[in-house]
Amino acid sequence: MEDRKANIIAVSSIIFLIVVIIVARVVLDLQRSFFLIVGAAVAGILAVIAFYFIRRHLHHRRTMMETRLASEGKELRIEYSFLRKVAGLPTKFRYKELEEITDNWKSLIGRGASAFVFKGIMKDGTAVAVKRIQHEEERGEKEFRSEIAAIASVQHVNLVRLFGYCIHNNLRFLVYEFIPNGSLANWIFSRPRLTTRGNDIGGGCLSWDLRSAVALDVAKALAYLHHDCRSRVLHLDVKPENILLDENHRAYVSDFGLSKLMTRDQSRVLTTLRGTKGYLAPEWLLELGVTEKSDVFSYGMVLLELIGGRRNVTVIDTGGTGDRSKRKFQYFPKIVTDKLKSGRLMEVVDQRLMDLGGIDEKEVRKMVHVALWCIQEKVRRRPTMLEVVKWLEGRVAVEEPPETQMIVVDLLSIDDEDDEGEGQNGNKRKKPKIIARAASQLNGCLTTSTNSLQSKSFSTRTHKHALLPLVTPFDYLQVFFLVAV
Repeated sequence: MEDRKANIIAVSSIIFLIVVIIVARVVLDLQRSFFLIVGAAVAGILAVIAFYFIRRHLHHRRTMMETRLASEGKELRIEYSFLRKVAGLPTKFRYKELEEITDNWKSLIGRGASAFVFKGIMKDGTAVAVKRIQHEEERGEKEFRSEIAAIASVQHVNLVRLFGYCIHNNLRFLVYEFIPNGSLANWIFSRPRLTTRGNDIGGGCLSWDLRSAVALDVAKALAYLHHDCRSRVLHLDVKPENILLDENHRAYVSDFGLSKLMTRDQSRVLTTLRGTKGYLAPEWLLELGVTEKSDVFSYGMVLLELIGGRRNVTVIDTGGTGDRSKRKFQYFPKIVTDKLKSGRLMEVVDQRLMDLGGIDEKEVRKMVHVALWCIQEKVRRRPTMLEVVKWLEGRVAVEEPPETQMIVVDLLSIDDEDDEGEGQNGNKRKKPKIIARAASQLNGCLTTSTNSLQSKSFSTRTHKHALLPLVTPFDYLQVFFLVAV
């Protein structure tokens, strides 16, 4: 509208100027030279006016084009972002964006040995969990990004969705979807007041049916990672704290911060010792390489904790004070094995569930058999996660598992034997027979040849059977369990 008014004023001014010139010619009888001068002046004025309007018009067209391109670019970015979100591709967040999402890291919802987890809200209202991983210098940025891309591409109903990542100095950030009911550990290890609500037990305790469903959900997720992805994904940190429950108590496997990719032609991969004490497979501790069977071992340990509602390794104070105090270790897998042999299997079930009653012993036996198969110390004896899913679904009957060495029992007994006496300098005496027996069993549970063991540095134990790699029984005990000796 303003452009139209300007054009009308300009045309009117020109017409008025022409009329003035004509009137002046008639009335004043001016000379021809005067009109030449006036004509040149008018032509100059018209040229300036024309230049102004042409420039204005071109500027207007350029502005309109830029606005249209910006609008189309914004639509393309929105569409691209939408397609990435639908396809499950990871988004690279800026550090400032994560600060805004987490409100400057105010809502801390979890912490681990090398990571902190914060709750955040994205601009579209989506709740997310932002995990800040520290001490990640060993992995380069390129390797970190390639693993993130592969992990984010996996799509399964029982896997926590990874929205994106961020790299800021020596920090690595992972942005996951937020699962409201927290970790499985909060629902099986806590001891709150029990109240029954429908099919589940409120107050932090899951019913047997829900525990069975959780076990199947986790098994399906791991089976997908191991067998249905283009590159096999090894989780390497399966534990109750990394299994999350939604509002309907559906289980989601989370925390791929330690995951490794394994191509189809690889039989095992080597990686530095990470993960969580108490869930690590023996072959990983001895640096012999890990496979998907390492995840199977961890799953079996979680399954036993799911059945018993207790940690697999616990410490009991048997009395004494100060330096004379004694501790006794209890290894739950050994307890389960003994109860199974003696026909008292129901004694291993979470007492809170037993108090409510209605638990089928056949279902308990099936779950126990599956767990004991998974924690076999010989790798070749462990089932695949596909077999575990078939067992839990009842499509295939579960046979009774073979006895395993349970070398952990001997390792735990070392501490008890040490308390029997002290040496001349007040140091506790270690029992060489127990150490040698544990070392012999530890070597016996491995499937590698003697030649492969000779390529490593060995301990200087003098017992003829104690041909043990650099990891001694005491090292094994310290790393393997939830408690320190």
